[in-house]
Parts: sequence; structure tokens; C-alpha cells
Amino acid sequence: MVLPSSLPPEFDRGVVTTVHQGDCLVSGESDLTYSTVLGSCISACVRDVVANVGGMNHFLLAEQSGSARDRYGASARYGAFAMEQLINKVLTRGTGKKSNLEIKVFGGGKINAALDDVGAKNIDFVRQFLADEGYMMAKEDMGGNYARRVMFKPASGRAFVKRLDNTANASIAKEELAVAATRRQALVTKPPVEDDIELF
Repeated sequence: MVLPSSLPPEFDRGVVTTVHQGDCLVSGESDLTYSTVLGSCISACVRDVVANVGGMNHFLLAEQSGSARDRYGASARYGAFAMEQLINKVLTRGTGKKSNLEIKVFGGGKINAALDDVGAKNIDFVRQFLADEGYMMAKEDMGGNYARRVMFKPASGRAFVKRLDNTANASIAKEELAVAATRRQALVTKPPVEDDIELF
């Protein structure tokens, strides 16, 4: 991971694909760069170091439950699904061996008081998820009170992080508040599930 002020040469050429909230993209193309902007959200970058295939996701937990049994609430399904989807896609396109995966995680900033430090909850969630699944993070850049632009080369695993200014923070916070409100409403109005079985 590098944190310079300008783009290193390898990030300044080829195809750049934006990873939006809710996306999960995987590739092995050497000239491809994934790019996203994170406030409270989390992006995991997962790469199979033998197959040179990698991907990036982008997710936001809408709320945290007060229940000790369901620590992160129903909205954690978004994060769990995003992480499982990315890992499974990389395994499918790669060698299929979990031991070959390299995981880097970014985001979780506290960029607006109205978000009630959703970023910290997202960080706790992704750390717990990876620990529960037996994975270790190779690198991380999480927390703080700023937004980030993250660029990731899925074939090489190289990542570039640039901290953004307060103008960007305000715009990103506004978008995240809108998404969180929509997800909260969906969780409230969603009909009860008959059983705990989910097919993927």
C-alpha cells in the first residue's frame, strides 16, 4: 500500500473502473484499476496471489442492533453478503485455495456527526467477520475523520490511498446518510422470514 500525494505510474494508465456502493467486481486484467471513494463505508480488496486475480467491494452497514445476540443488527447482512460474495468470486476465478488470498481493507472514516460513527461499527464488523472466517488482513487503512479515494490493481494487488478534503467529506456524508436511511426503512418494512435458510 502506498500513500503518496500523486498517482504512481502504474495507476496512471490503463482502464479505471469505479466501484460503487453495493458493487463487487473481480478481474485478472493487468491494465485494470478499481477505484472508489469511501467515507464511513468499507471496501475490501481481495487477491489470489498465485492466480493474480483480485477484486473490490464497497458496503455500508445501515445500523447497529442493541441486541447482544445480534451485535450488528439485520443490516450486517449487507456487509456479510458483500464480503462472502467478494471472497467467493475471487476463489472461483483463482486457485480456489483460501490460503492464497491476500486481504486489504479500507474506509470506515468518521466524516459526519449525524452518521453516529457508522464508520467505527463498519470497522468492528469487518474485523470480526474476517476473524470469524479465519482470515488475516495483510494491510489496512481505516478510521480517522476523513474520506478516502482508494485505487486497487486486482492483478498485482497494489493499492493507493489518498485522503480527501472537507469538501469531499460533506458530499460523501450526504450520500451515505441517504443510503443509510433507505436501508433502515427497508429493514423495518421487510416481512419476517419464515426460516433461517438462505440459498446463494
